[in-house]
Amino acid sequence: MSCTKIETSGEDLCKLPCQTDRHGLKSIANLVRSTEEIPEPISTQVKGTIPTWIRGNFLRNGPGKFEFGNEHYNHWFDGMALLHQFKIEDGQVTYRSRFLRSTSYTQNSEHDRIMVSEFGTVAMPDPCKNIFQRFLSRFELIKPTDNASVSFVKYKGDYYVSTETNFMHKVDPGTLETVEQVDWMKFIAVNGATAHPHTDPDGTVYNMGNSYGPKGTFYNIISVPPERETADDTLQGAKVLCSIAPTDGSRPSYYHSFAMSENYVVFIEQPIKMNVWKILTAKLTGKGISDAIYWDPSLETILHLISKQTGQVSSVKYHTKAMSTFHQINAFEQDGFLMLDLCASDDGQAITVYNLQNLRKSGEALDQVYNKMCRSFPRRFVLPLDITNDTPLNQNLNTRPDSTATAVKITNGKVFCTHENLHGDDLEDFGGLEFPQINYNRCNTKPYRYFYGCGFRHLVGDSLLKMDMEGKQLKSWYQEGLFPSEPVFVPSPEAVDEDDGVILSVVLTPTEDKGTFLLVLDAQTFEELGRAEVPINIPYGFHGAFHSTA
Repeated sequence: MSCTKIETSGEDLCKLPCQTDRHGLKSIANLVRSTEEIPEPISTQVKGTIPTWIRGNFLRNGPGKFEFGNEHYNHWFDGMALLHQFKIEDGQVTYRSRFLRSTSYTQNSEHDRIMVSEFGTVAMPDPCKNIFQRFLSRFELIKPTDNASVSFVKYKGDYYVSTETNFMHKVDPGTLETVEQVDWMKFIAVNGATAHPHTDPDGTVYNMGNSYGPKGTFYNIISVPPERETADDTLQGAKVLCSIAPTDGSRPSYYHSFAMSENYVVFIEQPIKMNVWKILTAKLTGKGISDAIYWDPSLETILHLISKQTGQVSSVKYHTKAMSTFHQINAFEQDGFLMLDLCASDDGQAITVYNLQNLRKSGEALDQVYNKMCRSFPRRFVLPLDITNDTPLNQNLNTRPDSTATAVKITNGKVFCTHENLHGDDLEDFGGLEFPQINYNRCNTKPYRYFYGCGFRHLVGDSLLKMDMEGKQLKSWYQEGLFPSEPVFVPSPEAVDEDDGVILSVVLTPTEDKGTFLLVLDAQTFEELGRAEVPINIPYGFHGAFHSTA
């Protein structure tokens, strides 16, 4: 891909077409600072009106502590999980927060130092050990963390907080107390699972996780049944539907999530690669797992389709150019095609950018970090499902009207695809879109019209967006200097229209002390209904969920 040079003080950066040249970004260092937990509910000041039909807990997860003693974490993903609850009832809101009582948090707190390695930080040998013991500890494998700081997920009606290792924690959504650590490896042969499972209408939950063993590395499709055998059930009944061998077993692809339609799981094998040898020797080299992840733009992206009913992997592989994706929007089947909607970028180096040193920069140095990154935009791939040996070669198989996506059979078993944009040019003014959300219970795996997300004119979301795919009409909420979290859609009671409901988002103000508030938008008009101001400072987080108590 061709590029133009950006002149900077000290270095020349190769500017890809997906990159920007912004200047004067405000510091967000205060959004990645440690804070204290607030375990008992505190009141908020409501301005405007919060609809009284909203009854429940808006839950958020993300890093909240970035150091222990004199030792500091390196990466944004390393911070200790801080769970947040905005309890909404009768138009009023209270707030509380608790640190997840993970093994990582407990051991670090007891020793006042980093005892457990995280994504970008390797725990140093225990100084209480003798020199020989410290030397030998360098040759041990890094133990997986249980610092579940990414999201809230549900299995069998219970809430868990999750990361991407084999550990989750069951939590009480009413009190945020840590209930139980759950290990995937006690139920199925996987070494981890994503923090973005998908749920079928019958309650069956699907997920993905890697396995590493004597037979090699595999991507695994997982299902968890909705039924409980006992009241204390966690992942009982989980099974591996199928295992997929990576294109290169020593360098499997990193993935943060996957897509699901009515009949298929869609796994996206992207050119963000993991060097398994570097992961195995991380403790010896003193470099975190983040150092083992790299972007290889010379590789194509491969889309794998897996039948949810049989676990059979389609022999047809759908290829596209090198791209990176962290979050999918939706996927559905219609008229013999599978529509795969996702947020994607033409560059895959975002993970390495989000270290704490970069996030805490200011001035021109901060501008340079932002301008190095490609923006992420919503795209649609149209995958023809009925591919046989008789399907003609070298012609566009996408016959859907008004679609500019292409799908061309290159050989038996390979279809090369190009995407169509799910946006107009005006989205570029908002820095693209990430953290996509839909009316999940109504629209997941089905045709839909609307999706929501954050605009990214900064390293974190700085606007809220609504996309109407009929005409690619964009609505936005933006106030300078404010940084909203991932928008979560909550449908109104007995809603008729797909977008009849509200959007919930936690908004942070890095330049104002204790300037946090819960924002409530009318999802149809995207106008503010009300906000609940909380006299606290909290760091910018990742994902959340709404737990209805109505």
